[in-house]
Amino acid sequence: MSVVLVINSGSSSLKYSLVDVEREAELASGLIERIGQPSGVVGHTARVVAGPGEAAPAMLAARHSEERAIRDHGAAFDVMLQQFAAHGPDLAEHPPVAVGHRVVHGGARFFEPTPITPLVEINIDELSVLAPLHNPANLAGIRAAKAAFADVPHVAVFDTAFHQTLPAAAHTYAIDAGLARDHRIRRYGFHGTSHKYVSEAAARFVGRPLESLRQIVFHLGNGASVTAIDGGRSVETSMGFTPLEGLVMGTRSGDIDPAVQLHLARRAGLDTDGLDSLLNKRSGLLGLGGSNDMRDILAGRDAGDEAATLAYDVYVHRLRAYAGAYIAQLGGVDVISFTAGVGENAAAVRADALATLGFMGVRVDAARNAERGGTRRISADDSSVDVLVVPTDEELEIARQTLSVV
Repeated sequence: MSVVLVINSGSSSLKYSLVDVEREAELASGLIERIGQPSGVVGHTARVVAGPGEAAPAMLAARHSEERAIRDHGAAFDVMLQQFAAHGPDLAEHPPVAVGHRVVHGGARFFEPTPITPLVEINIDELSVLAPLHNPANLAGIRAAKAAFADVPHVAVFDTAFHQTLPAAAHTYAIDAGLARDHRIRRYGFHGTSHKYVSEAAARFVGRPLESLRQIVFHLGNGASVTAIDGGRSVETSMGFTPLEGLVMGTRSGDIDPAVQLHLARRAGLDTDGLDSLLNKRSGLLGLGGSNDMRDILAGRDAGDEAATLAYDVYVHRLRAYAGAYIAQLGGVDVISFTAGVGENAAAVRADALATLGFMGVRVDAARNAERGGTRRISADDSSVDVLVVPTDEELEIARQTLSVV
């Protein structure tokens, strides 16, 4: 059996996926939201194989939703089990051999999928100082899952792990070295599970060894990051000590002069919490264009809205800056891939991000770029660089990594 239950636990949510790794098929998925609030939301999708025996079977989805109060993460796991029992698939027929957990921050301690022991739980808890909004919730999910699935191994897969190969020159900030060491300040990078999955899928698609490729992967969703990957190893990435650094995002500012925060503290009276809220929740596309949804920004730009146009231009300007910087760091590039919500669906963003790279031989084919669905090449036949759209599958990647250590 190769079925793995993948858990992504948030502070008030529980996302889950039952994955058949051998077939690369998601058998079921669900999202339980508003945990601890008076009324919670439960969504469960069961998928039935259409065409049994196929290596990559088609799946027919049946979706179910309801509202109910969910006390805590332990209760959320009870609800999840009820959803499987009521709507399928039957866990007795598809028993998970392991549970894989997404954990946001592994610091410098974890660089591979790790079986969860009491000591690992202590380490995840200690690393909460680096990810206070994520690691405590991840740990709550782990403890609830271990109670619900006590007889199978549990494995932590860390968002930061893929970036542990960053060289010192890339992960070191130029601040007082002793202070940085005492407070564990360095570039950690995030979205690592997605960047790993996409870079490996891209290598298979172009039919070349991963070890021979210089790649740039743009993970463009509400959160966005770009990574330079040399021979399958992350050598530079845009997110840093936190997921705030780097590209313009849905509500996050990305790169900004640190002195802006000092100025706003002195002149606008913003305290630490106010600055945190500004840069993480009220900036990015939302702060500039009034919406954190790229579809709204594109519609506003097309309608002549000046704020939306500026937001789009700033967004693309940052993408181009990172593309150029990472090509320089890699000494050239063989494959550029786009993934996640914006990366997979916004043809204009892809075309505009690469429009200035003609001098490198990068050429996007307009017709191919306008197509939708699946892994595909969007570069022209005479492009010296393969430009791809590769839908990410972080759940499958977590399930693969989990199975690899059990």
